[in-house]
Amino acid sequence: MPDTGIEERVARLEGRVEGFEDRFASLERRFDALDRKVDAVGHRLSSRIEVLDHGLSSRIDALDAKISRHFTWTVGIQVAVLLAVVAALAGR
Repeated sequence: MPDTGIEERVARLEGRVEGFEDRFASLERRFDALDRKVDAVGHRLSSRIEVLDHGLSSRIDALDAKISRHFTWTVGIQVAVLLAVVAALAGR
């Protein structure tokens, strides 16, 4: 008689273990799906960052060229004013 009680318990535990195995397999599939989704979002984000980086770099390069032109004009005006002041002082 005690053997049947143990057999019943073992059978019940085996059923529970099989239930856990199914749950773990389901969790593993869900984690794999989540991993694929995260990878897809990472790739999309990387491509967007590359596009933004390229656009920002081109705008910075254009701004740098514009600043260089303005700096050249500013220095040229300052030199012209300096020469005018020196000529005015020399003419006195």
